[in-house]
Amino acid sequence: MKILITGACGYVGSSLTPYLLSKGHSVRAIDTQWFGNNLENHENLELIKSDIREISGREFNEIDSVIHLANIANDPGVELNPTLSWEVNVLASQRLAELSIKSGVKQFIYASSGSVYGVKDEPEVTEDLDLVPISVYNKTKMVSERVLLSYSNDIKIHNIRPATVCGWSPRMRLDVSVNMLTFQALKNNKITVFGGSQVRPNIHIQDMIRVYEHFLNENHNIKSGNYNAGFENISILQIAENISAKISSEIVITESNDPRSYRQNSDKLLSTGFIHSYSVEDAIDEIIKRYAAGELVDKDEYHTVKTMKNLDLSE
Repeated sequence: MKILITGACGYVGSSLTPYLLSKGHSVRAIDTQWFGNNLENHENLELIKSDIREISGREFNEIDSVIHLANIANDPGVELNPTLSWEVNVLASQRLAELSIKSGVKQFIYASSGSVYGVKDEPEVTEDLDLVPISVYNKTKMVSERVLLSYSNDIKIHNIRPATVCGWSPRMRLDVSVNMLTFQALKNNKITVFGGSQVRPNIHIQDMIRVYEHFLNENHNIKSGNYNAGFENISILQIAENISAKISSEIVITESNDPRSYRQNSDKLLSTGFIHSYSVEDAIDEIIKRYAAGELVDKDEYHTVKTMKNLDLSE
């Protein structure tokens, strides 16, 4: 299969791309490379350095499926430049879908976010609940989902709503909860928790890339629609305590202005035959192992906001 991946050099993309290549697929990878490029050369990899707002359409020639990962990520990054975020996260996504249809692409897989639900009182969040996004980032994801599903008569649309992704990747992120808290413990023997009682769903990065592979393999059997992808609903404080049990650390609790707390239910995804295999504990253990081996150090490109400021992308 020939697959186009946007955001292929990002946190998920830099693990997903070599994984799909190892499975025998050909990959055309598009990325601005704002956060660098950690992809190794491969005979079946074509890497294009480009902004998804500026692609011509030729990039979709002979493509079977698109996995659209590129976006301005998370609330703080989007708040730096809301205009850029609407352009990239929504308008560019619509154009990619239209170019895909025009080129005869059969499937469009979109990386949305579990954060589209906002604050929920329900015991578990399922795909049929109303979306009440509370930030601009959440809103861009919600709008993109709806725009993309409007094309589902012309192309198979799979909107994936990932939980917070965790674990080591060649292009690491140290501004997502499990990774950030584990690195704090390793570097300072101190973990700062904002709030702590908020329950958030998580997904190991190896399960995340396997979710995308699953939708590629089962394309013809899975209906267009929205699919949650998260398997461990854990409070932020519990994550910190689990880390502290492995790395002796002081836990400092401070106030948080982020009220989001919800438990994600992924039964719809599991009903398609997907089986998750990795845990938050696995993610913590691997980060510890990589740090001990000298393979994980702090870099600006591991932080969305720092990198955007360095590139003068603030509005």
